[in-house]
Amino acid sequence: MTSFGLIAGNGIFPIEVARGARARGMRVIALAHLNETEPALAEQVDEITWIKVGELEKIVATLRDAQVGEAAMAGGISRARLNDSFAPDARALRMLAAIGRFSDDAVLRGVAREIESAGIPMIDPVPTLVAHWLAGAGTIAGPEPSAGQLRDLELAFAVARVVGTFDVGQTVAVKDGVVAAIEAVEGTNAAMRRGASMVGERLVVAKCAKPGQDLRFDRPAIGPQTVELLAELGAAMIGIEQGVTLILERERTLKLARERALTVFGHG
Repeated sequence: MTSFGLIAGNGIFPIEVARGARARGMRVIALAHLNETEPALAEQVDEITWIKVGELEKIVATLRDAQVGEAAMAGGISRARLNDSFAPDARALRMLAAIGRFSDDAVLRGVAREIESAGIPMIDPVPTLVAHWLAGAGTIAGPEPSAGQLRDLELAFAVARVVGTFDVGQTVAVKDGVVAAIEAVEGTNAAMRRGASMVGERLVVAKCAKPGQDLRFDRPAIGPQTVELLAELGAAMIGIEQGVTLILERERTLKLARERALTVFGHG
């Protein structure tokens, strides 16, 4: 039986990746982050080791000792967790010093290089394990967008892709041709709240990968919490990249969007 290594962050995504791997006959070896990863992951894997953020040597050694054939990252780490549970070991400190910058993408690539240096390929788990969660094209849920909303969406995507070249955020909000918010270090939710506080309801939101973003480690996603927040803010639509963005808990997320009259639109 092939062993699959899973480096798990928060949310339901790691649980679904583990289920997908086991459904394909793989033995799942998980490394889960304390106070971040859902405890329910333990029920979906064959072995689980709990770690603090930054225990890079423990990650590499656990995967190597389990003789995994390949490994993947799934789920994020909240920035708040970095303030109270960041415990970098000597290997992590050397890696951070070598990369010279601490953007999400640079750090994740650095971690991947360390794991691959032990002969363990790092893969994108989505295409083979959870492809059914990828966004399709056009209106996925909610009302059909107006021509004006589609124009706002094009502007939001254009802005997101430009600022993304500087490794800034994944999300932009627009209303009536005016850019209301661009996600930065505060995260998606705080950025959307700020935008709504400036221009009110009926925001059109775009969420997309940054140019050159390594989708093995950091893939844009929406889920029930995204829909609930945008409904609370009175937003009109969220546009996501066709074939790139994950719709987590897909059935629940799209049901909520229909109930809240929020358009979910796959942008080609």
